[in-house]
Amino acid sequence: MNIEQLVNNITPELYERLQYGAATGKWPDGTPLMPEQRDQAIQAVMLYQAKIEKSEQQFTVGADGHIVQKSKQELKRQFASSNDIARFNQNDI
Repeated sequence: MNIEQLVNNITPELYERLQYGAATGKWPDGTPLMPEQRDQAIQAVMLYQAKIEKSEQQFTVGADGHIVQKSKQELKRQFASSNDIARFNQNDI
């Protein structure tokens, strides 16, 4: 199986499990990953982000294979344009 086939066979659910394992060092059920498994999970997550997800979020791998890094100004613009979910006053509590 080549890399393209491997990445194309990763489901969104599997991607989330790999991402969790890469970030925490254990699977969602609590089983710890061996160092080799964690390295492989990180590689799979990076490949998925670059080839399938094509995310433009900060510190993900873009379609060009480079890590997406945004300036402080770009991040401020991004968050300023996002819709608020809820607003509360201190007196609401």
